[in-house]
Amino acid sequence: MRVAAGLILASAISVALTGAAWSQTPAAKAAAATTAAAAPAAATAAQPAFVNPPPPQQAPQPARAACNTQGALGVARTVEIDTTGGPGFGFEHFKELDFLRDKEVVLTFDDGPWPKNTPAVLKALADECTTGIFFSIGKHATYEPEILKQVYAAGHTVGTHTWSHANLNNKKLTEAQRKDEIEKGLSAVKWALGGISPSPFFRFPALQHPPEMVTYLGNRNTAIFSCDIDSFDFKASKPEKVVETVMKKLESKGKGIILMHDFQKHTAEALPELLKRLKAGGYKVVAMRAKFPASSLPEYDQELLKDIKLPTVSSRPVNSVVTTVSE
Repeated sequence: MRVAAGLILASAISVALTGAAWSQTPAAKAAAATTAAAAPAAATAAQPAFVNPPPPQQAPQPARAACNTQGALGVARTVEIDTTGGPGFGFEHFKELDFLRDKEVVLTFDDGPWPKNTPAVLKALADECTTGIFFSIGKHATYEPEILKQVYAAGHTVGTHTWSHANLNNKKLTEAQRKDEIEKGLSAVKWALGGISPSPFFRFPALQHPPEMVTYLGNRNTAIFSCDIDSFDFKASKPEKVVETVMKKLESKGKGIILMHDFQKHTAEALPELLKRLKAGGYKVVAMRAKFPASSLPEYDQELLKDIKLPTVSSRPVNSVVTTVSE
């Protein structure tokens, strides 16, 4: 069931899955066969209706803080992902790219950012000097941009999870509405990060993958994440159940991409113990980074700014507004 894929070099790999690329039109093929003099006109006629914007040029993501905790779980290795063509990860839906070694895990968190719970998850990860991928809901990002900035500043990977957590397999949604969910979610996360583009990593809500949207994301050079191990933390009645579910599945599968939710209170409560159990069990965390940041579409960036209401009062913290000068 596991199929090795990717290129491994020292402690980093670059994984790419070509495909979902534009097929050449007859006009494009004709242009290739014409003389150099006729080529410019033919090439202009062969341009497809949809063109990806170039990858944004920006500074590298902040580095994780140095680990001063002896015996912490840490990060075993970092892999770089070439998202060209929309590679898929997680054996729940995608079988081609099996890059994890035995006893390796990727920690992923959906549905944030959220008050109290996301900061608690960040603290648990920091205490063990380890990292994860946060698939953020666009609307939630506009509610809590400062929390999402904390996620990014701590060196975690930020991906996207639609604008409103709509099930894109819902037949009542038009293709345009599904596209809106994807693109507006990306623009919202970018806005929340202060204009910094997140990684081109996407997870479908409820892991529902409509084929036409898989193709769309491939054309947008966005990696799609399913999972290997679902914690079912949204069903858990207590944090101990989250730990039990994850560890039991890991014992069976030996490795995998773990799906959790930083939106969930039980996940935040369970994470310190889960990380300790991973360490005790000999598991190692792998960090996933994108080769290039995501490219949002300008029309969605502009539309989002129209939707977001400007604050009517200062959003600065109290201590930056009011200072005791005499007491």
